[in-house]
Amino acid sequence: MDEKHVELCECNVIHHETIEFALDKMPEEEILYDLAELFKVFGDTTRVKILCALFESEMCVCDIAAMFNMTQSAISHQLRVLKSAKLVKNRKSGKVVYYSLADDHVKQIFDQGLAHVIE
Repeated sequence: MDEKHVELCECNVIHHETIEFALDKMPEEEILYDLAELFKVFGDTTRVKILCALFESEMCVCDIAAMFNMTQSAISHQLRVLKSAKLVKNRKSGKVVYYSLADDHVKQIFDQGLAHVIE
């Protein structure tokens, strides 16, 4: 049976300067919480697929639902999550609501994550 080994520090020296430097650079707790919540949004495959689709073109709920063979209700729910995270925006044209990426940062976040996964 393979044992998992965890690398442990074998000294008892605490590097106070290093700790203080890292703490000084650490964002506020509320910002870290918001960042963690943002990354949770990327934790759902359906939402990731929706973002991929929206990279190419703005789309309505009907088109996204048809694209992924899902109900409009299921897609609408995921779009609400993406919108509340400020990752997508919408515009209305008559009776049709079109969704698109909120800004260029969304693609950058996605691309960085994708590059990391592929690496």
